[in-house]
Amino acid sequence: MKIVGKILKALLCIVGILILLLLLAVGVFTVAEYRPADTEVIIAQQETEAVLETGRPLTIVSWNCGYGALGDNADFFMDGGSSVYTADQARVESNLAGIRDALKTLNPDFLILQEVDINSARSHGLDERAVLRETLPGASESFAYNFNTLFVPYPIPPMGHVESGLYTLSAAVPGSSARISLPVPFSWPIRLFNLKRCLLVSRFPVKDSDRELVLINLHLEAYDDGEGKEAQARQLTALMQEEYAKGNYVIAGGDFNQRFTNIDQSAYPVYEGMWQPGVIDAASFGSDFTLLMDNSFPTCRSLDRAYAGADKEGFQFYLIDGFIVSANVHAESVETLDYGFTCTDHNPVRMIFTLE
Repeated sequence: MKIVGKILKALLCIVGILILLLLLAVGVFTVAEYRPADTEVIIAQQETEAVLETGRPLTIVSWNCGYGALGDNADFFMDGGSSVYTADQARVESNLAGIRDALKTLNPDFLILQEVDINSARSHGLDERAVLRETLPGASESFAYNFNTLFVPYPIPPMGHVESGLYTLSAAVPGSSARISLPVPFSWPIRLFNLKRCLLVSRFPVKDSDRELVLINLHLEAYDDGEGKEAQARQLTALMQEEYAKGNYVIAGGDFNQRFTNIDQSAYPVYEGMWQPGVIDAASFGSDFTLLMDNSFPTCRSLDRAYAGADKEGFQFYLIDGFIVSANVHAESVETLDYGFTCTDHNPVRMIFTLE
């Protein structure tokens, strides 16, 4: 009996130590939690030359870069795959170079990028801006965290440290740029290890006018129960309506993780058991805005399996990347550019527009 008692005491001590360590870890994560303000200044208000003109065609490209690690070889556990680390450093560098070279050829006036890592274990600690800024040499740049956590402890192996966000590059210099926090749909403690999404809002003066072009870079919620997507879309709608009411030109673009009701999605049905995008009702924006996607090609592919070598018949594709523009912005064309998902799990979307 004495031996049994000693064993029980030892087991209780071990359990107690494990509980203590768990509580200590949660405490550390809680103290270290990224708690952004509602609005954070990226580029302070500044006097800058107004180079944008009404009536002159401008080009903008949006591309989710998949943090340089979601090329055609990748599958990912959150989409039903098995991988956490989806690329070695050489493949990350190769993916980034491919994205950079494609964008150099497109040579846009504005570039809005999502899932750009600056110091994450999943992308081997690389500051991906160093490669991506080569797309537009000498361009103005703004970065805002969409994901910033000390350590993601799941799955096995754990994802580890993540610093990632939205990255905007422009030939024109913005008068200001700010990070606007979006609602977080996750409660404590899950919130500690999850994304804190935002809008990256850049303001550009327009020649011979007191109006601004308000450019919004975004990557909305993906893996919530739907309420987060809806709340974030409502905040986006309110901001765009407020800015348009001031007389400003307003463009929002990026990875919405939602489909638009005014765009035919029949070519990309969602199969049973696959990740389901949210829905943005075009009518919720009113007649002053137009929601734009090009359904000629999918903008995103599923990560439940690798794309390279896969049978494309029945593969899960999505149409979730695009733009929303105010009535005083004339979209001359919107085009999904098919790069075969070689370097990332998204295709870029290009819009040519004029300010009226």
